[in-house]
Amino acid sequence: MFRQLREDIAIVKEKDPAARSSLEILLTYSGLKAVRSYRRAHWFYQHKWFTIARIISQRARHKTGIEIHPGAQIGKGLFIDHGMGVVIGETTIIGDNCLLYQGVTLGGTGKDKGKRHPTLGDNVMVGAGAKVLGPINIGSNVKVAANAVVLSDIPENCTAVGVPARIARRAGQKVEQDLDQVHYPDLTMEDITMLKCAVTCLRTEMSKLECQEKPEKQESKD
Repeated sequence: MFRQLREDIAIVKEKDPAARSSLEILLTYSGLKAVRSYRRAHWFYQHKWFTIARIISQRARHKTGIEIHPGAQIGKGLFIDHGMGVVIGETTIIGDNCLLYQGVTLGGTGKDKGKRHPTLGDNVMVGAGAKVLGPINIGSNVKVAANAVVLSDIPENCTAVGVPARIARRAGQKVEQDLDQVHYPDLTMEDITMLKCAVTCLRTEMSKLECQEKPEKQESKD
């Protein structure tokens, strides 16, 4: 138990530059409290004490603002930063060393039965306010941009941006994983810029054709 606690605190220190001391983390970090409560609730859930498991998870939700269903399967090293409004559904699977920010939902679409929540690989980062919905697979080392809405599978080593989320590309290549939560490509603006360029080219071509037609019309009149 104490070894697990030391590991949890070490994860927070590694991923949060604002963390100052182990005592501060232990007493004030809601993400740490939520994950530790989840482990207790998950133990009861595995032993079919479902009501006790839900009572523990709901008490943790009341105290931390983070709702983790006790049936979820979570690997080691999960860090929930700030955490308010985070929801993790019953059939969610989360790999090792993942990072979730406030407002993240790993939820269902309301249409699926059985496995109805997402599966995250290792080292996945989900930005603030992002929604990952349905029984989809998010590959390892993926970054999901803040406020993105992911509705389909994302392969490994990609960055997902937008509503609905698309794989971000720069110069035709997938964006590498060296971006923070702010410096993501604006895919919508890129599309608009491409359309503007296409319209400008069409106008230029039309102007050339009109200039060619004017002398021909004048010659026919003469």
